[in-house]
Amino acid sequence: MKEIILIKDGELSLKGLNRCNFEDKMISNIKRRLKSLGEIKITKAQSTIYIEPLSEDFDFEEALNRIKLVFGVAAFSRACVCNKDMDDILLKAPMYLAHTLNKIKTFKVEAKRSDKSFPFKSPEICREVGAEILKNFSHLSVDVHNPDEIITVEVRDYSAYIRAGQIHGAGGLPIGTSGRAEVLISGGIDSPVAAWTMAKRGLILNAIHFASPPYTSPRAEQKVKTLLSKVAKYSGTIKLAIVPFTEIQEEIGKCCPEDYFTLIMRRMMMRISQRVAQSDGCSALITGESLGQVASQTLPAIASTDGVCSMPVLRPLIGMDKEEIIKISKQIDAFETSILPYEDCCTVFTPKHPHTRPKAGQCEAAEAKLDIEKLIENAISGIEYSYID
Repeated sequence: MKEIILIKDGELSLKGLNRCNFEDKMISNIKRRLKSLGEIKITKAQSTIYIEPLSEDFDFEEALNRIKLVFGVAAFSRACVCNKDMDDILLKAPMYLAHTLNKIKTFKVEAKRSDKSFPFKSPEICREVGAEILKNFSHLSVDVHNPDEIITVEVRDYSAYIRAGQIHGAGGLPIGTSGRAEVLISGGIDSPVAAWTMAKRGLILNAIHFASPPYTSPRAEQKVKTLLSKVAKYSGTIKLAIVPFTEIQEEIGKCCPEDYFTLIMRRMMMRISQRVAQSDGCSALITGESLGQVASQTLPAIASTDGVCSMPVLRPLIGMDKEEIIKISKQIDAFETSILPYEDCCTVFTPKHPHTRPKAGQCEAAEAKLDIEKLIENAISGIEYSYID
């Protein structure tokens, strides 16, 4: 029996005249993910994408695992291809579904008849297929309200398709449909979740991390790379810039009031991140800030850090509490890495009593003794780049 993968594109169906652009980008992303599994043919029609393997050794299970991580995919499933003939559907349904049907006790059949010229209407398809399954599997019974499995028969333009159940996809928008942005990643719980959340909205990701040796260790940098690799499973390759930040933090310690350390440090990070983002062709910065979570995430503090940026700063977690963020962190398999006890530069130089509600001009006055431009140039000249897959 011929078998294919059916993909439903969900949100993309709402894109009107731009829909084809979104679908084509998602198809391109799927092709890239499945390339190593062998030759495939991909077609699209009626809000459905069809993946047809062209080699006999195609690994369906691995393909499904990879498709599950592709943004833009709302749902997907393996399906058996039938002729648009009721006899062929009734012949293949029990054979193709046997593995699933032998493990359950109840089922229902649903039919979708896109081709209205097919002589059987949807209720008739359900009745005929349901009767054939009951004839071949005596242990089964029909439960239309709470079945163990839903069997779906779709009759479309060129063929009919039989499938059992559906797998939820990653949803969102295909990577590359919303532009490119630079995410500030620290190594904690929040920033990888922020990166994943914005990738889900179609952004290509670059990343920037601030390291302060000898105050921070190589293990902290490796932790960041591991976290980005978790995100990259969904987003694709991420270009990472590691910025030497020791000189800047030491100068802040020498020249600035202690209670402003965190705010000034964040302002310097934003200045440098914007320069790097602009050189990398990014249109926005992404941070993992959540309103009120720590001292630098009050509204006045956020306004102060935004004051040194001219490009948009995206904060997808701004209204989330910690439990919501942790839930997503666990979902993307980043949580256990995020809680490893390797300090980042944000925690090393934390003041005892940080200023939380700066007024206009106070941060500028507090950092007046810094040679800001020289510090930025020195940091950017020492950046090390790598690519995370």
